[in-house]
Amino acid sequence: MAKKKKKENTSDFLTEIIIKGIQNKKGKDIVSLDLKSMHHAVTDYFIICHGTSNVHVQAIADSVEEEVRNAIGLKAWHREGVQNAEWILLDYIDVVVHIFQENIRNFYQIEKLWADAVTTQIDSD
Repeated sequence: MAKKKKKENTSDFLTEIIIKGIQNKKGKDIVSLDLKSMHHAVTDYFIICHGTSNVHVQAIADSVEEEVRNAIGLKAWHREGVQNAEWILLDYIDVVVHIFQENIRNFYQIEKLWADAVTTQIDSD
């Protein structure tokens, strides 16, 4: 039981670092989906945001990776979408980050796909 508690604390801390990285580059409409209570969820959290262009989306992703690397020395296990920067996915196993361009985010509506998750809106200044 203690091991699970430690894992949750780790994913909570990682989530905080990721959100800081997004906020550093003015990511828009930041949402945290807590999936821990969902039986078949593949991760503890989804962090979702969007940028205003492919350059902005790439800058947000770079900021997240830098913040996580500097804070805890962790690299993303898997990265996708970096080439066109319309939807960049950073997979940290316990936390998966989705950084969209706004029109792509509106099309896929991931928040609605995971509507049973506990959703937290994060200030994005």
